[in-house]
Amino acid sequence: VSLGNLESARVLLRHNANVGKENANGWTVLQEAVSTGDPEMVQLVLQYRDYQRATNRLAGIPELLNKLRRAPDFYVEMKWEFTSWVPLVSKVCPSDVYRVWKRGENLRVDTTLLGFEHMTWQRGRRSYIFKGEEEGAVVMEVDHDKQVVYTETLSLALHEPELMLAAMQPTEEHVASRLTSPIVSTHLDTKNIAFERNKSGIWGWRSEKMEMISGYEAKVYSASNVELITKTRTEHLSDQDKSRTKGSKTPFQSFLGIAQQHASHNGAPILKSATPTNPTAITPEEYFDPSFNLEARNIGRPIEMSNKVQRFKATLWLCEDHPLSLVEQVTPIIDLMAISNAHFAKLRDFITLRLPPGFPVKIEIPLFHVLNARITFSNLCGCDEPLSSCVCDPNGASPHSPHAPLLVFPFPCEVDPSVFEVPQGYAMLGAGRNEPMRDEDDDLLQFAIQQSLLDAGTETDQVTIWEALTNTRPGSNPPSYDEELQLERALQESMFLHTNGSSSSALPPPAYPSFDEQLRLAMELSSREQEEQERQRREEDEELQRILQLSLTEK
Repeated sequence: VSLGNLESARVLLRHNANVGKENANGWTVLQEAVSTGDPEMVQLVLQYRDYQRATNRLAGIPELLNKLRRAPDFYVEMKWEFTSWVPLVSKVCPSDVYRVWKRGENLRVDTTLLGFEHMTWQRGRRSYIFKGEEEGAVVMEVDHDKQVVYTETLSLALHEPELMLAAMQPTEEHVASRLTSPIVSTHLDTKNIAFERNKSGIWGWRSEKMEMISGYEAKVYSASNVELITKTRTEHLSDQDKSRTKGSKTPFQSFLGIAQQHASHNGAPILKSATPTNPTAITPEEYFDPSFNLEARNIGRPIEMSNKVQRFKATLWLCEDHPLSLVEQVTPIIDLMAISNAHFAKLRDFITLRLPPGFPVKIEIPLFHVLNARITFSNLCGCDEPLSSCVCDPNGASPHSPHAPLLVFPFPCEVDPSVFEVPQGYAMLGAGRNEPMRDEDDDLLQFAIQQSLLDAGTETDQVTIWEALTNTRPGSNPPSYDEELQLERALQESMFLHTNGSSSSALPPPAYPSFDEQLRLAMELSSREQEEQERQRREEDEELQRILQLSLTEK
């Protein structure tokens, strides 16, 4: 593919060559196809990529359903909250609660936050129901506001390979969109990740921190040395496309802690016998010889690439005796949801990432230096807030999970089978879907962060974190909304409230300074906050010293 040999690529794909493979630099076959600038190559690789992805997901349905059958039935809520040291920033992104019911091989997930449009968050009541069958599963998307149900049958036996492949033919607009946009690859670098127990108390009497979360005692950990690396390639773009996407790093990006580096072709000699896709004339013998050192030479166009790195910390609350199993109960659900939303698979990769022992009852992930996302598992089997659709039976046994291990309270619990049925009076629209399935393969965190990390207009497949989490696809004409501008406005409002206090309501609307000036004020406030914390820490140490001296004097 990198050499631009279309017919060779076609033969390999017809014989089931794996399109999902990555090269040594982490680039996929599709990304290398885009770098060639050949529309026919991109169309071919994209078609087989989608075909292989669909067949692999359908083939995995029986195993996923088997995992669901073995796991105990339960109900749980996943609450998403946003916090920030800037008062109004936290209001930009509202909270939401995912409600999850599991009974046998059936699953239902409810959500209420659908996306962002016309400067307001769009809410609605939406349910996603997965019902297992002998040969596969039925997926239903229930729109409670419109009282409409979209259904889809997931079964490999029901699909002819030739028809499936033909159905995956990408549109010319899709191919053109990729060829006129930068190639973006995002991955979470966790090779140096470190988990450390948080401490509480004052000097000399500090102990490992424990907190009660949803009725369970949890150990608090901090995860450090985590880097989100975004690589962007532009060698396939025309000068016009490059000028459209090019932009210098803004003060706001500096405020978010982004380090960016640009790299281009490093000057390896271009030989006379070279071709546009093999500028350094590497022979097949050299390329496939593991002992041969290519040094700076490589096949494909000379790479023009920029790197963006964001370093952040995460906080985990882990409970070792929590009755919910991350591997047996939560992961199969995320696997099944990933069939229609690939980002849930990335969420699974994150929450199972070399964690210390215990169930993550709460996770706090910084999205920016000013905004954190906090996810909490609560109301397990209705223990916190009783509900009619799930009843705990301490003396019973779960009839739908006969092979489950020894259960502890609140298991076993009985989930009402009616929650997996479509309400009466709803219109069934057959095999259609209200929202087309997403085909992006980037990390969940990329979609949560890229909206502010990437320059405006550089990523046609860009979505916000809530669009990524709720499987909401942006419309063909997305609203003219710049998240960076929105956060600037929130910061400005915050600065104004901080400097004027409660008397601000009697004053006329402020004339906002430039963003550079406003950013300087934000940094000053942050610095003052740190100085105040340092002052309080010094006072605590001084008070402790006085206590020690008094205790020695009394003796």
